[in-house]
Amino acid sequence: MNSQAPVESAPAARSARPAAVVLRTATATWYQDGPAEPLVRIPYTSSAPCAAVPACGRPRAVLFDRDGTLVEDVPHNTDPGRIRPRPSAREALAALRAAGVPAGVVSNQPDVGRGLLRLTQLDALHARMEALVGPLAVTAVCPHRPQDGCGCRKPEPGLVFAACRVLGVRPPETAVVGDIAADLGAAHRAGATGVLVPNTATRAAETRAAPRTAAHLAAAVRALVGAPARPGGPT
Repeated sequence: MNSQAPVESAPAARSARPAAVVLRTATATWYQDGPAEPLVRIPYTSSAPCAAVPACGRPRAVLFDRDGTLVEDVPHNTDPGRIRPRPSAREALAALRAAGVPAGVVSNQPDVGRGLLRLTQLDALHARMEALVGPLAVTAVCPHRPQDGCGCRKPEPGLVFAACRVLGVRPPETAVVGDIAADLGAAHRAGATGVLVPNTATRAAETRAAPRTAAHLAAAVRALVGAPARPGGPT
């Protein structure tokens, strides 16, 4: 399979620019502006429109890496049954919804470009993730292989730009939360705020170099939007 995601239908998608619908499911539409661009998933029912007012650096949207950040990293996963939320992921998204701040995902998924992951399988993975952690306003995925030289594979900023375009916010009004340096690199290149939430796969050098870190996702969200801790939740 080449680096372009397979086009499965042709009507125009709901987007800020002309785009081709590559997949329409019962819960979402995926579209792509072109073969070198990200795949963007817009659910038919998602979190509330952006309502937060920036204050003291408070972001108007928060974008999360997927594997190793919102859910456990399972290499080459095609099975929705293997999706497991990371610690405090549900609490973090609930706090964003309570604060009126939309949440999204920005994720490198090169197995699409390698032909190992069909778009229908990718959609099923994201539908399962939302069933477990709550709704997301947008998902932006880089389907390209590392050697393809695209502008959306993190640490390039294309996924952040695509998600911000859908949400109607500027990158400087946005935060990106991830578990490796590539996530923070994409945030920096886009002009967004980056927050590292280390896990066992995060290199010590990445943690030392990160401008902002948090012990877990709920702590990251509290630092960003001032959401109160849930009684009995992680501190």
